[in-house]
Amino acid sequence: MTEQNTTGPAPEATEPAPVAEPAAVAVAEPAPVAVAESAPVAEPEAPAVPAAPKDRRKLFAFLRWTAAVLVFGVAGTGVTYGMVQPERTDIPGLSTEDDGRWVYPALAKPTLVPGAAQPFAEDNENGIHFASLQELLLPAPQGSRPDPDLKLEKDQAVSPDTFLEEYESTVREKMKQGFADDGLRQIAGRGWLMPDGTRTRVYLLRFHSSGFVDAFQGCGIDMNVNGVNRMEGDTTWNKAKNAQSAPDLRDVSLLAEAHPAGEEQVKAGCVQSGDIQAVIFQTRKGTVETIPFHQAVILQEQLLH
Repeated sequence: MTEQNTTGPAPEATEPAPVAEPAAVAVAEPAPVAVAESAPVAEPEAPAVPAAPKDRRKLFAFLRWTAAVLVFGVAGTGVTYGMVQPERTDIPGLSTEDDGRWVYPALAKPTLVPGAAQPFAEDNENGIHFASLQELLLPAPQGSRPDPDLKLEKDQAVSPDTFLEEYESTVREKMKQGFADDGLRQIAGRGWLMPDGTRTRVYLLRFHSSGFVDAFQGCGIDMNVNGVNRMEGDTTWNKAKNAQSAPDLRDVSLLAEAHPAGEEQVKAGCVQSGDIQAVIFQTRKGTVETIPFHQAVILQEQLLH
């Protein structure tokens, strides 16, 4: 993760009223994309979609299509986005063959209160997110069920102690003290289980400014994940990212449990976005599948930018 310069403590974010979670959609009919009502514009034509890659070097470009972001309208200072997945019949080679992607609801960035700047706008260089964390959380994909072991409070809130259960007991006290010292404001989370046994947990940690996010040591090559001997870089991600030269993902890193892994493999995704640090865990008996893991991290990154 790259370091970000700060200009001092950022103003307190104003929390808008909670917005309902997007509804689940069927595989054959993607959910409609949200459009800002106050600024109707014509829907742009969908660009041609590349064929599913068999070459691992092309995986990253293909995943970018899975997480495509379409900009539809501007109302005041807010921008409405829809992240859609094209129908399988629109992608050559995928009408009968499953590539392993999960089907997510149509995603939309939350509508901000009047006067609030979008993250990384010219008047918001510190990347402050003026939206509630639960609105920025990646929704669960179709076919999943909530993770019954993830202890959630009101509005998807997660206590520091619950979040720290993801880490070895020997480092929890130090990390908790770091939260007190380094400006942690709140944590939100969501967890789900897929039929193939994959468990996903997504956490968003909001700090007082991006400078405090820079100081967070809980998501990186040296992270002490519970039950994991050592984490290392996700080689498939690194090769694909380098081949595509994608500077817009410079604040994203993916890690995998080093071999030999235990009965379950653990992977972790780290997304640093202004005043928010996202930490995404996936575990699965045997091996965590590559495409669903990359897909979840990319989609969460796009919701934060």
